[in-house]
Amino acid sequence: MNARSVTAAAAIIVSIASGVFAPARAADRIPTYVKTAIANPARAEKDPEVDQRRHPAELMAFADVKPGDKVLDLIPGSGYFSKIFSGIVGSKGHVYSIWPTEYDNVSHPDSDNLRALAKTPAFANVTVIVQPANALTAPEPLDVVFTSQNYHDYPDKFMGPTDPMILNRAVFNALKPGGVFIVIDHAAQPGAGVRDTESLHRIDPETVKAQVTAAGFKFEAASEVLRNPADPHTVKVFDPSIRRHTDQFVFRFRKPRAKQG
Repeated sequence: MNARSVTAAAAIIVSIASGVFAPARAADRIPTYVKTAIANPARAEKDPEVDQRRHPAELMAFADVKPGDKVLDLIPGSGYFSKIFSGIVGSKGHVYSIWPTEYDNVSHPDSDNLRALAKTPAFANVTVIVQPANALTAPEPLDVVFTSQNYHDYPDKFMGPTDPMILNRAVFNALKPGGVFIVIDHAAQPGAGVRDTESLHRIDPETVKAQVTAAGFKFEAASEVLRNPADPHTVKVFDPSIRRHTDQFVFRFRKPRAKQG
């Protein structure tokens, strides 16, 4: 080995020892403002117990939510994610927690509780809106539209049903150029399409990808943080054997940025 080779080998050893080639830990990739929002004591006491399985820090980083953003949390349930978004976007941003009327009709008192929460100083940047499933709109252009475990509901009877393409086009129109649409849902068997949306509350990930991109979005990335290969994909998501541990896909779609003139 010549002198140059010895020097190169030594440099590699030093680099490895100093961590240059070591992959960054997931925690190191979480922005400080995300960590602060999750640590907010104004969140419900039970939320931190749920964080371990719902991975909100990784999801917020994946969604690229930033201070000052305008976010739409679609079908927000208990407000778990709305509260985190509120802490991230801060006083210069806003969170619109939107309930389709059809869903709100069968889910009270969730929207009522969220409205009460939005009246508190800690969550003053949250607005709760109820509107028809087939007429999604936002008060202002959005940076992020986020929906967790509810995309599969749109083709079901209680939602109208509503053609998912109506939803996807409405989301596209509501977003700013370059804005993102995050879809999280329970995975069905490959090739199942929308067969299991009503019975098992699941949807084929590839069907979602095809539907959303058909509305003009670009599929950008998927996160594996909620995947569970042990899920058989053949049981209802509320089955005790899999409840709260279903195999979930996390997709990020982006509205194309405006072309430079």
